[in-house]
Amino acid sequence: VAKDVHILFDESEGVNSPSKDDDSLLHPGNLTSTSDEPSRLEGGAQGMLNRSRISGLLFSDGKCRIDYILVYRKSSLQTEKREVFERNIRAEGIHMEKESSITNSDIIFLKLHAPWEVLCRYAELMNIRMPFRRKIYYLHQRYKFMSRMEKRISRFRGWLPRKPMKLDKETLPDLEENDCYTAPFSQQRIHHFIIHNKDTFFNNATRSKIVHHILQRIKYEEGKNKIGLNRLLGNGTYEAAFPLHEGSYRSKNSIRTHGAENHRHLLYECWAWWGVWYKYQPLDLVRRYFGEKISLYFAWLGWYTGMLFPAAFVGLLVFLYGIFTLDHCQVSKEVCQATDIIMCPLCDEYCPYMKLSHSCVYAKVTHLFDNGATVFFAVFMAVWATVFLEFWKRRRAVIAYDWDLIDWEEEEEEIRPQFEAKYSKKERTNPISGKPEPYQAFADKCSRLIISASGIFFMICVVIAAVFGIVVYRVVTVSTFAAFKWALIRNNSQVATTGTAVCINFCIIMLLNVLYEKVALLLTNLEQPRTESEWENSFTLKMFLFQFVNLNSSTFYIAFFLGRFTGRPGAYLRLINRWRLEECHPSGCLIDLCMQMGIIMVLKQTWNNFMELGYPLIQNWWTRRRLRQEHGSIKKANFPQWEKDYNLQPMNAYGLFDEYLEMILQFGFTTIFVAAFPLAPLLALLNNIIEIRLDAYKFVTQWRRPLASRAKDIGIWYGILEGIGILSVITNAFVIAVTSDFIPRLVYAFKYGPCAEQGRAGEKCMVGYVNASLSVFLVADFENRSVSMSNESDILGSPVKYCRYRDYREPPHSKEPYAYTLQFWHVLAARLAFIIVFEYIITC
Repeated sequence: VAKDVHILFDESEGVNSPSKDDDSLLHPGNLTSTSDEPSRLEGGAQGMLNRSRISGLLFSDGKCRIDYILVYRKSSLQTEKREVFERNIRAEGIHMEKESSITNSDIIFLKLHAPWEVLCRYAELMNIRMPFRRKIYYLHQRYKFMSRMEKRISRFRGWLPRKPMKLDKETLPDLEENDCYTAPFSQQRIHHFIIHNKDTFFNNATRSKIVHHILQRIKYEEGKNKIGLNRLLGNGTYEAAFPLHEGSYRSKNSIRTHGAENHRHLLYECWAWWGVWYKYQPLDLVRRYFGEKISLYFAWLGWYTGMLFPAAFVGLLVFLYGIFTLDHCQVSKEVCQATDIIMCPLCDEYCPYMKLSHSCVYAKVTHLFDNGATVFFAVFMAVWATVFLEFWKRRRAVIAYDWDLIDWEEEEEEIRPQFEAKYSKKERTNPISGKPEPYQAFADKCSRLIISASGIFFMICVVIAAVFGIVVYRVVTVSTFAAFKWALIRNNSQVATTGTAVCINFCIIMLLNVLYEKVALLLTNLEQPRTESEWENSFTLKMFLFQFVNLNSSTFYIAFFLGRFTGRPGAYLRLINRWRLEECHPSGCLIDLCMQMGIIMVLKQTWNNFMELGYPLIQNWWTRRRLRQEHGSIKKANFPQWEKDYNLQPMNAYGLFDEYLEMILQFGFTTIFVAAFPLAPLLALLNNIIEIRLDAYKFVTQWRRPLASRAKDIGIWYGILEGIGILSVITNAFVIAVTSDFIPRLVYAFKYGPCAEQGRAGEKCMVGYVNASLSVFLVADFENRSVSMSNESDILGSPVKYCRYRDYREPPHSKEPYAYTLQFWHVLAARLAFIIVFEYIITC
């Protein structure tokens, strides 16, 4: 009975409801059109046809819709291949029409249209899911009292202002797919599918995807490998291949009064326009225009940005806590008042002795990031990273259900043409489908994977070598800056060394990225993945490993190795027995880590935003300028749509890889070393608010329309996010225990300070900490090459006999000079205990 009810529901709806998959629904005048009003509906459709013919979305006959565009030059030498390819295209049943460019007679546009029979045949072959039945929602029966209460609440809500974050539903078209179940298309069961209009049953994105699938499997020469559009694009037979945008994204008329001209215009007004930066994204409309894969990226990016709000708020509170407690910090007070404590030189010969009070500014800045709230924030961010991933799984499940992606599996994805061409001679029967398919032998696959893994290992070694070069630079230049003529640089040689090293490191990162991309592409193609998703996952993993090691290796060095293996005055460890290893500033190494993270995070995000939007804008502006110079009388509005789209920039060759990679690396910065830089989530939030609209603007206005593709999640990126989350727990534990002074201060407060053995800690318990954390060194025990050349009498007023350094060692006149004290071992034990306890707490 229920089945009969559904059938009757569909039939009645087909008679009495408008054709909701018709594009004329975008205009208010056609929203009330029904099949009982043929004149109005035909008038609206005729208007759409006229607009499409004028804008260049149809063939010259005004009936056949353009599904795909191929561009080539008449002067190209690959004429024979192109003729064979086009002859085989006609054999598949695809209609073709050629037209010369308005601006350049050498450029030819080949317009392709797939008729209904071809679309049906390949939709069944590709397992494309189409709507076949309405969803019916059954509501629980309410009591009369509850119904009256709900009516009063809804009436009260009507008086309140509308939610500013949400989009007005009146401006969005009624998307039929959201209210329907879908199933793989079948010509034998075509009567079960909801077909109001054959011309609009397959939307533009689906039609383009089918034509692209056909073009990827058409031969252009005899031979197994002579197949597919990609090879013809690679050898210059065709210059470009792309589906068309649905018209202009701008309109003279307001969207509120006249409605949207097309879906592209609607996307621009409701999503890509900067004026709607505070509103939620219309993901259903993005999915209809760009496909599930791109819309899932924007769904994830929006979810990530929303989850950054609490992290940014707590991080800002931690930073403000550091500002408000700065005047009450006993450690920074003692550093600023330590005019009688002389610190040992930080480098050989040129570095002078300095008073500890000269580090007053650095001590105060360090307190802003390294204070009592830092541990709480590290715990919060470790939990936040896990909660973010778990909540995203729930959000993704809701999206997969709404978009009917639950039953879609990777097995439905077609085999890559390159894989088919390479292994077409070896076939075996698929145990699931029962059809013969190309087969890659196990030995061949293993040998290719071993070669690929060796290439990855070699490139990682190149990154580590580059980091070692930066370390050598820091060691060599610290003495150079200490002997500089300018007093500003000479007095801040440590900061100058760190700042220049970070900038040089950033330049090396950007240069190596170009090399990594080519190596990763070569290794991935060598592996011969079976499907496009396998190819993307393999390429993604390689590029992420390269980029992550490249971007974070120097940060790991500063966090965990800088100043840890330098030795002590009189017995310094040296590089090649010549250069003394770099030491931390008297205020600690955390300020270096903050500088490293701040500079690279800001520079990288600024550079990425410029390359994502600035570069296409400049390229498109230059193209328009060149066209104005050559054809000044022709306005851009007079160009057909294929001409306009050809002048836009093509989408990245690797799809959404660059967008995902940028955000994942930012997620790593936000979580891995967040204990050293609490403002990282705030910087990420501000960047992402811009990033969403920037990416949307780029997709809608600056790029050619990408090919729609299907996906049910964000792929291998989720596993990478989980790995970063686990790594963040470990690194934050080590940053607090090893890099910051939290543990030494805690040990002093409970064991050695004025409040020792009293079971409490506070600022009063930290009195004398600075003096207890510095060891004494006899200047006469210096090596000859370590003796400072500066005149101590001119700087400090009298010759220096003793100097201090950061360590827990015995004084020079004790029984065991410069041996580790008991306090050193207490601090070391407390560091290790904290790491274990911290990670167990986060695990629980």
